[in-house]
Amino acid sequence: MEKRKIEIMDTTLRDGEQTSGVSFSAAEKLTIAQLLLEELNIDRIEIASARVSEGEFQAVKGITSWAEERGYINRIEVLTFVDGGVSIEWMKKAGAKVQNLLTKGSMNHLTHQLKKTPEQHFSEIAQAITSAKENNIETNVYLEDWSNGMRNSPDYVFQFLDFLATQPIKRVLLPDTLGVLIPSLTFEFISKIRAKYPNIHFDFHAHNDYDLSVANVMEAVKAGINGLHVTVNGMGERAGNAPLESTVAVINDYMPEASINIKETSLYSVSKLVETFTGYRIPANKPIVGDNVFTQTAGIHADGDNKNNLYFNDLLPERFGRKRKYALGKTSGKANIEKNLQELGLKLNNEDLKLVTQRIIELGDKKETVTKEDLPYIISDVLDSHTYEEKITINSYMLVHSKGMRPSTTLSLNLNGEIIEENAQGDGQFDAFMNALSKIYKQKKLTLPKLIDYAVRIPPGSSSDALCETIITWVNNGKEFKTRGLDSDQTVAAIIATQKMLNIIT
Repeated sequence: MEKRKIEIMDTTLRDGEQTSGVSFSAAEKLTIAQLLLEELNIDRIEIASARVSEGEFQAVKGITSWAEERGYINRIEVLTFVDGGVSIEWMKKAGAKVQNLLTKGSMNHLTHQLKKTPEQHFSEIAQAITSAKENNIETNVYLEDWSNGMRNSPDYVFQFLDFLATQPIKRVLLPDTLGVLIPSLTFEFISKIRAKYPNIHFDFHAHNDYDLSVANVMEAVKAGINGLHVTVNGMGERAGNAPLESTVAVINDYMPEASINIKETSLYSVSKLVETFTGYRIPANKPIVGDNVFTQTAGIHADGDNKNNLYFNDLLPERFGRKRKYALGKTSGKANIEKNLQELGLKLNNEDLKLVTQRIIELGDKKETVTKEDLPYIISDVLDSHTYEEKITINSYMLVHSKGMRPSTTLSLNLNGEIIEENAQGDGQFDAFMNALSKIYKQKKLTLPKLIDYAVRIPPGSSSDALCETIITWVNNGKEFKTRGLDSDQTVAAIIATQKMLNIIT
């Protein structure tokens, strides 16, 4: 089958910037424009609206200057208005060569917003197109609210398209401005237009109000559309636009009749950069670019992947510059742990693997996920815990730290079968704990080792809820030894290390 080339126009820098609270600086716009064109190989980018602000003007000027040097100037587009030539003058000064002229694609918008007849509107549009041509500016035409136009005033839409068929324009852009389309309507409307105007290039601009933007994109392709408008991370007004990442993946995997030139391996890195610039966080479960979408959590899935990749699909993470992960938590099985150990270059015997699995399940009940980087600490903790017999246990404790008051601890200790409680204050929570413990040992005429060093570390690159390992060095009868505690709370980890010490010296 001969593939039909589909142009991809990214409008992150124009329509995507209409996301509430998002505004790119000129430097950020230039960086994103460069990545879209050179890293992702996007066909065209819409970078701004004319006449918005001085800052927007300078941003456009910077991009067009760079694009002119690289031979990309005809891939740079700016939204313009039917305004008697003001937008054209703005574009000339900014160095832009392609205008996307905003016009009214429904009788409702034309009548109530412009209060003009179709003939008046068409006449003004013709003047704007002529003016652009005289200034060597190429024209594409947006039919704003086109989808509602097709639903409620189709005669007007076809009258408009009859007029545009006579004009020296390059493309007609069909936006679902209010996000009202469903897949069946998208296919119906675009099929009718393609049948009547086979020689006009049409773009489809989807919005995601019903979470149907990608489904509508698929139907537009089936109906014969020539180009698609997308944004990085699906940014845009209200519920956003069709996301670039999902659009690229679904076309490559399920639309054999269509051909696009986007470099998939760069999608994730560009997505993360846009996330950083905007502060607009990507949901963890967002397809293709979300943090969790290539993470297997259930142990049965990891086991299946070990047995001929049973839980793989066509969305392989390597396609998008990512790696598959196997989460560690209370639903993990040995297979998940083995997958992570393989990446770390570690191997455990079956007995130790069972102990580590049980410890991860216990920790998973306390925190949502245990990371791969936590594993060496967990292994150390588990194997160390089975080098002594546990005769002394800390049954419970209450740590109190209030502003204006010294920290205090109430401790309940099981000392060789006897339950003893004590309370003490200290310079910090752990100091108060040790003071309470010292009181108990003095009562029993027992001696505690001297604490000479206290160190805390977390796995490199871990998040704020990472496990931390507390390592305490003790001196007992002139000999040094260390104990380790592992928990997501630093003080609790120190208490665990202290309980190990008590059992070692018993």
